[in-house]
Amino acid sequence: MYLENIDSPADVKKLDKEARVVLAQELRDALMNRLSKKGGHFGPNFGIVEATIALHYVFDSPKDKFVFDVSHQSYCHKMLTGRKDAYLYEEHFTDVSGYTNPDESEHDFFNVGHTSTSVSLASGLAKARDLKGETGNVIAIIGDGSLSGGEALEGLDYAAELGGNFIIVVNDNDMSIAENHGGLYKNLKELRETKGTAPCNLFKAMGLDYLYVDEGNNVEALIEAFEKVKDIDHPVVVHIHTQKGKGYKLAEENRENWHWSSPFNVETGERFAKGGGESYASLTSAYLLDKMKKDEKVVVVTAAMPTNIGFTADKRKEAGKQFIDVGIAEEHGVAFVSGLAKNGAKPVFSTHSSFMQRTYDQISQDLCINGNPATLLVNTASIYGMSDVTHLGIFDIPMMSNIPNLVYLAPTNSEEYFAMLDWSIEQDQYPVAVRIPCNGVHHTQEPVDADYGELNRYKVTQEGSQVAILALGDFYQLGEQVAEAIKTHTGVAPTLINPRYITGLDEALLSDLKKNHTTVITLEDGSLEGGFGEKIARFYGSSDMKVYNYGLKKEFIDRYKVSELLEENHLTPELIVADIF
Repeated sequence: MYLENIDSPADVKKLDKEARVVLAQELRDALMNRLSKKGGHFGPNFGIVEATIALHYVFDSPKDKFVFDVSHQSYCHKMLTGRKDAYLYEEHFTDVSGYTNPDESEHDFFNVGHTSTSVSLASGLAKARDLKGETGNVIAIIGDGSLSGGEALEGLDYAAELGGNFIIVVNDNDMSIAENHGGLYKNLKELRETKGTAPCNLFKAMGLDYLYVDEGNNVEALIEAFEKVKDIDHPVVVHIHTQKGKGYKLAEENRENWHWSSPFNVETGERFAKGGGESYASLTSAYLLDKMKKDEKVVVVTAAMPTNIGFTADKRKEAGKQFIDVGIAEEHGVAFVSGLAKNGAKPVFSTHSSFMQRTYDQISQDLCINGNPATLLVNTASIYGMSDVTHLGIFDIPMMSNIPNLVYLAPTNSEEYFAMLDWSIEQDQYPVAVRIPCNGVHHTQEPVDADYGELNRYKVTQEGSQVAILALGDFYQLGEQVAEAIKTHTGVAPTLINPRYITGLDEALLSDLKKNHTTVITLEDGSLEGGFGEKIARFYGSSDMKVYNYGLKKEFIDRYKVSELLEENHLTPELIVADIF
């Protein structure tokens, strides 16, 4: 076995042609070992095996610097740079993250989990090298799907002006997470079909030199290409045509489904994790499809993440022209729905909380200053969302709740969520964002409001005294538990409040609490600084009301365990009661 004896890229350089072929299979075997048991990004890594071997055979990492876009295709790179044990042995699976990470290795330069960034990041490395009078190659690796992101195009546009060595490897497998969307993909298709000779060439149009490799899963063809551009004195694009999921038939045949996978049976491809009943993804897609059928003005927009609200390929087909995937272009997506709303459509844009961070300017400038009634669905905005440091869903409340004109709603159960969503789509006064619940699908038998147009009216769900609990969104169920714990501890039932509105204060209710309450507890599923609780504390600042804010401290956390993070931040009924009394 060759992989077991590779401790650094220097060991890759010792392998002959036949050994490199064996190594490629060993890398796929190691990928399968980890991914079938732990899960992770499948298709991107299986497709770039040969390219990674060739890169490390030709170049001299870490003097030659690799920057992987998104870096979800960096698993083979990790194995060839001293981290193979994390793929070969289950007891070492947690030794590495799912993305490049400078804390793990000198061969990684950035902790990257968002797309379309590699060209810009790598161009900075190249410019700094030149300013210091140093040598070495800088290589940005970017997938075709990532090219639809504005930052990638900005980076490519600038790259030609660098003047020195800069190599951009475009890994083209004709696929994003789902299918690619955008006009540039017609040119990529033409380049693939003409083996790179098409007269129309988007890379050359940006002033870049260009080299095409049709056999992007052939190590020797890639080595030949990379040797041609090594130590080049100007920016060049090496366009390689690869197969996403190569080496596993199921992944080759269903590329969207195998972009990422939870643990699975290698023989059948069946996922071990079964669906636990209802999910907001399937519920949301069913609701929106029904709305579309009844009203042709309803249009759903996503940014290369259609299944984040359940729009699988069959449902996208069913929705037809009323479903739009703008590609990995969240900024465009938000501005686009502002334009749709301005001209009388009823648009809904959805993406994950960490990706919504990329749209701050568009939400503020293009949407909210103009006051257009578009709906934003913010997914995995929660401690219960994704836990990789690059995908944290805990910063949306400080970011979005402080933008004027935006109404940001936090439902506590399924019925309330769909009531808020329905109101948002049908109203024509406000830009509205709705935080999709992330702590499971909870139902209520209590009636929920259908109209949220009277802004910032909190809902008292349990009348009490002395202590008032404002439990926002996903933490409402925690609020119920805290209320019961306080009653048990003191014999007095507290007041429990569902705030519903993240973006404003119910000053009348908050003032009324002063009559028979001495303590207010706020619970929010997100970062405390700049968040909901601080607004409540500021309101009571000149009074005698004691305010306790509970949420998450401001920090970047990586691959956390929810139970540990809750306890660390005193987000349990027992710890809260101990703090208060």
